[in-house]
Amino acid sequence: MSPGLDLALLAGLFGQALLLSLLAIGGAITVAPDLHRVMVDQQAWLDDAQFGHAIAIAQAAPGPNLLFIPVLGYQVAGLPGALAMLVGILIPSTTLALAALRLGQTHAQHPALRAFKAGMAPITLGLMLATGIVLAPWDSPPGLLLAGAVALLVWRTRVHLLLLIAAGALLGVLGWV
Repeated sequence: MSPGLDLALLAGLFGQALLLSLLAIGGAITVAPDLHRVMVDQQAWLDDAQFGHAIAIAQAAPGPNLLFIPVLGYQVAGLPGALAMLVGILIPSTTLALAALRLGQTHAQHPALRAFKAGMAPITLGLMLATGIVLAPWDSPPGLLLAGAVALLVWRTRVHLLLLIAAGALLGVLGWV
């Protein structure tokens, strides 16, 4: 990008991310085809290779799968472009989460909300269990033992999850699992 800020370009990046964030059911990666259509085919801000590299770099990095969106913005308009696209993709989901939190706190005793929470609890636990089964270290008896111990601690105590994650990381660094 040139030394001066191109506000129209930044507004376009922000608006595109904002619009597509409303369609990101299943995660930000689901909007990649639409981003490609706009950024490569319509606006020619990037070429196919640049677009593909941005997704590959972001998906290889640790962190949320939406990292490719600020990487795309960075490729088009530097740091301001990355910030514009990141803020644009986050505003709707953050607003929705805050509204749901406020609604939940305001109407915590409403029968419909209580029923919803009661119904979601077994679904959430089932999905977490399925993820645990998929990710379980089946080839490592110490790893399975550690996973079982952590599951028991989470279930029966109030030990903070970050402490358990840190303990697992320490055990991994020490080579015990």
